[in-house]
Amino acid sequence: INKTTSITMATSAKATTLVLPPPTCAPALLNANAAEKKLYWDRSHYDSPEAQTRALARSSTVYVGNLAFTTRSTHLRHHFQHLGPVVQVHIGLDRNKKTPCGFAFVEYRHRIDALSAVVNLTGTKLDGRVIRVELDAGFKP
Repeated sequence: INKTTSITMATSAKATTLVLPPPTCAPALLNANAAEKKLYWDRSHYDSPEAQTRALARSSTVYVGNLAFTTRSTHLRHHFQHLGPVVQVHIGLDRNKKTPCGFAFVEYRHRIDALSAVVNLTGTKLDGRVIRVELDAGFKP
């Protein structure tokens, strides 16, 4: 079903109707930010690209890139919890220095919230940086 949503806003004695496009379907969100439909295959965790695709199809985790090195897990949790309950936030650390290195994983309780984060939070600013949000096959420490 292709439904559009309309919102009526009243602005100083004049009503404006804003028509929103239908929500994006889940398969389109797997590569929402890709100019080409390329899939990065994480060979260290998945036997084949198909196994990774199956994991993506049921994942409720998002990858967050282009973070400021000063961004903390509390900043991420606050930014992402507006879309749904966040289970965990994992900030990527430099192997040697053990300092944040600009990416993180945010795990939601529900998959629909992760899909919503990809659509709604990609391109938003967090700590002065425009972030990239993509569906991830699931964080594995």
